[in-house]
Amino acid sequence: MNQPSEQHAPADLFAFDFEDLGDHLDPDQRWSRYDDPGIPIGPEPVPDWVITDQAIDTELGILKTGKEADVNLIERAVPEALRPVQDAKDPVVMAAKRYRSPDQRQFHRDTSYTESRRTRNSRDRRAMAKHTGHGRAVEAGQWAGAEFGTLCELWSAGVPVPYPVQLDDNEILMEFITTSDGSGAPRLAQTRPEPDLLAHYWEQLHQAMRVLAGRQQAHGDLSAYNILVAEERLVIIDLPQVTDIVGNPHGMDFLARDCRNVCDWFSRRGLELDADGLLAELISYAW
Repeated sequence: MNQPSEQHAPADLFAFDFEDLGDHLDPDQRWSRYDDPGIPIGPEPVPDWVITDQAIDTELGILKTGKEADVNLIERAVPEALRPVQDAKDPVVMAAKRYRSPDQRQFHRDTSYTESRRTRNSRDRRAMAKHTGHGRAVEAGQWAGAEFGTLCELWSAGVPVPYPVQLDDNEILMEFITTSDGSGAPRLAQTRPEPDLLAHYWEQLHQAMRVLAGRQQAHGDLSAYNILVAEERLVIIDLPQVTDIVGNPHGMDFLARDCRNVCDWFSRRGLELDADGLLAELISYAW
């Protein structure tokens, strides 16, 4: 996972009192921390829209709530006081996926999804087995870390997923997928595409599933509800449970279910697909 490269700020930048600026932040604001060496950041090449300079993150509100995580919207912007000495980019809105605190979360599917994962620390393993507060915190961090790592790898492999900006504890900051008017992209399940567009969507999803299978992976929970539609582009989301179909004894079952889910949805919309045939094809990509 990439780490921030050293950046040399103009000398005038240090004339500003960052502590004083911090004193004037609103309760819903914070420093971005992108340049913190301890913060894992997304892969290169970094998209042009990502603000890598010293910036302020402002909470805009909740986008989606879920059983295991909530997604908020965050605006990142370089403060006005720093704009004269930085080649500041325009503010950008990102999605912040925050895994729930240990006492609020329930990992209903942990056992089957994580059988191929290993925890090296023996204390952590014991705590997770006993479902203690510490153990549940470790689990939360594992899921955030697993999804961030998967996003980095799949984005680099060309799979249509949101660009992962940074990981901070149990929060993943990532690209906010929008339509041309700037509003949040709908889920595929909410759309009723015409036949030509439906076929175009399937071509994209089919290719993404082939790339995953070639990496011996399955999404594990793929459906029209975990795919966003930005006009003619599909983006796959919700990836914490991406599964090793070889190392996980349930991996093939997850792959088969993914095939059934997507083939059923497209078939109901008029594009006849064979889930068993798709499964056989994807297995051939995996070996």
